[in-house]
Amino acid sequence: MPTSRVLWWGGIAAAATGAVLCVVGWYGVSGERFAERQVPYLASCTVPGAALIVAGAVLAAGAVLGAGVPLRRPPADGAEQEPAGAPDRPSSDAPPVRVPGGTLAHRPDCPLVAGRAEAVPAGDAELDPCPVCEPGS
Repeated sequence: MPTSRVLWWGGIAAAATGAVLCVVGWYGVSGERFAERQVPYLASCTVPGAALIVAGAVLAAGAVLGAGVPLRRPPADGAEQEPAGAPDRPSSDAPPVRVPGGTLAHRPDCPLVAGRAEAVPAGDAELDPCPVCEPGS
């Protein structure tokens, strides 16, 4: 998520800077009567400003898409369906486990802890549920 924030704010900053450059270029062009004296404003302000606005839009769109915003609507009946070919979530009903020093509780067949000898029963420790295997649900 931090990368999405950097992309988002970088995109906003680039677009804002581009808008300022376009305004400065417009102001410079509007003050010149002859076309040959307007070209420097177009080349140094307006064109780079437009490019920054496009780059800012691309960065902001990348942040939105990278943040996990769904590109499709859920089914009308409200039931969320897994995409075709998606791996099944672990479904062991055994007591949750944890890795020593870890902050998440996992199902024993969770791919993040499966096969790890150091995984121990979670017991009564206050742990957040793993977002991959979702123990307790």
